Amino acid sequence: MPLDSVNDFVIRFANVNGSGSASANQLFAHAILRMGVPVAPRNIFPSNIQGLPTWYEVRVSQAGHLGARGGIDLMVAMNPQTWDKDVAAIEPGGYLFYDSTRPVPKSRFRDDINVICMPLTEICNRRYSDSRQRQLFKNIMYVGALTALLDIDVTEVEGLIGEEFKGKDKLIAPNLEALHIGRDYAREHLACPIGLRVRRADAVGDRVYIEGNSAAALGAVYGGATVCAWYPITPSSSLAEAFTRHCARHRVDPQTGKHRYAIVQAEDELASLGIVVGAAWNGARAFTATSGPGISLMQEFLGLAYFAEVPAVIFDVQRGGPSTGMPTRTQQSDILLAAYASHGDTKHVLLFPEDPAEAFEFGAAAFDLADRLQTPILVMLDLDIGMNHRLCRPLAWDDARRFDRGKIMSMEDLEAGKDFGRYLDIDGDGIPYRTYPGTHPTRGSFFTRGSTRDRYARYTEEGGPYVDNMQRLLRKFETAKSVVPRPVRRDAEQPTRYGVIYYGSTSPAMDEAIEMLGRDGHRLDMLRVRAFPFHNDVADFVTDHDFVFVVEQNRDAQLRSLMINECGLDPVRLLPVLHYDGTPITARFISRAIAEHLDALKLTPLRKVVS
Repeated sequence: MPLDSVNDFVIRFANVNGSGSASANQLFAHAILRMGVPVAPRNIFPSNIQGLPTWYEVRVSQAGHLGARGGIDLMVAMNPQTWDKDVAAIEPGGYLFYDSTRPVPKSRFRDDINVICMPLTEICNRRYSDSRQRQLFKNIMYVGALTALLDIDVTEVEGLIGEEFKGKDKLIAPNLEALHIGRDYAREHLACPIGLRVRRADAVGDRVYIEGNSAAALGAVYGGATVCAWYPITPSSSLAEAFTRHCARHRVDPQTGKHRYAIVQAEDELASLGIVVGAAWNGARAFTATSGPGISLMQEFLGLAYFAEVPAVIFDVQRGGPSTGMPTRTQQSDILLAAYASHGDTKHVLLFPEDPAEAFEFGAAAFDLADRLQTPILVMLDLDIGMNHRLCRPLAWDDARRFDRGKIMSMEDLEAGKDFGRYLDIDGDGIPYRTYPGTHPTRGSFFTRGSTRDRYARYTEEGGPYVDNMQRLLRKFETAKSVVPRPVRRDAEQPTRYGVIYYGSTSPAMDEAIEMLGRDGHRLDMLRVRAFPFHNDVADFVTDHDFVFVVEQNRDAQLRSLMINECGLDPVRLLPVLHYDGTPITARFISRAIAEHLDALKLTPLRKVVS
């Protein structure tokens, strides 16, 4: 039976990297969005430059489900190398669209799917003589065919083509021609529309469509960052590049044209954080963007910033590891690395945004937290959030908001005779006062070093002052619990013994999985963790339930381990649900894994009957 669904399906484009398909696939997704139907696209690409397979998956969901669902309803198979894998991924009753210029043996198909063929290469070869045109316009042609097959308003695609090539007007007409060649062929030779259709709706609302890395970079601008030092590494490079674009708009003096920012591509990741620490020590708000391998290399300077208490912000856009791992795949596998980065006893503040909107908010808030706590703040993004477009609530900013620079002792304070000890805890919260370099010609000056010192920054190797300083750092970490974003709790409609904890990019799939579990009679309370150190709400949530599932995208249950280590929780009550193959976690995976656990927990053992 052919699948039949309106505004609720998953389509995947299987292409060859470097074939120019990306812009065509994005046109397709944007056209559906323009029709008022939410989409969630995901680009699955290789780490080489050209030639290997790439996929572009679009989740179409009027209900607003933005997480990966699992399963493909329509496969646009443009890569012979991945044919068997692509065909196998199609749901029973789903559709296969392919280029039929070259014959494909019947054995390569499936009996339970619907095949749609179009001789794309043959049509392009007849129409165009240039090899590059043949390739590029073939992509636009299949988009045109899909507008007919899925009943997409072609005027939306036409408008997008006009916008994309604005300023290059000579390219508009040939792209429109290719679009209509594909559409006209489909309408004349294929049964249109198929069971999967797009119908105009009003389900997008005021939400914005933005990549997480771009949103985080804009948050850095609004958070007051003026210095960025970075070394290119996938998938974080686009964050620094976006910051460069945002600064060109928002950090240039309109009167003089002078740039009020500094962006440095360092020789490596360690050097980039060194620049950040130096700039922050001098009073600038500074950050770097990196991924797991970069965090590994930054350990020395992370320890220095923690121990010398210098503010710094690090955006960690996580990918698959260890070592080089899977550079263009997503995971949540840097949690323990980031929490305890550096040798010795260190603990770092981590923020876990769930989408671009929180990437913007946390990206800005990280600089206030870094200044207030005088410590590194790591914003834990991942490839799924960072490099994919996502619908999210509008990015909001209060123009009355002022930067929180923390405890700063001014020249007036020093002149008045206030006692300045760089590592002196006056208020009992573990946070000392600091001065900016040059605040006073004779008082309040200090050198920052990574070696042991007393409360007045005087060098010492005595055990007493060292212990005193380390205990104060723990008090500061305890203070951080009350200022980082609190967890978000959502209870089921009926009381339940079971709960689930999750974080970051797992969020949209988790929301849908809870709906799926509810339809099967499984109810769970939910807690989304948004920061480390953990607020007391985390331990309270666990104690409120018999068992709590901890859903994360890594092999070793890193968040669960962190919770056990930091909160003293019973490991037996924390059930790991782990997904780490490099693809985004799906609602189907979560619901299936939790349902299997719940069914096992509800089994009642048979009583032994003694005769």
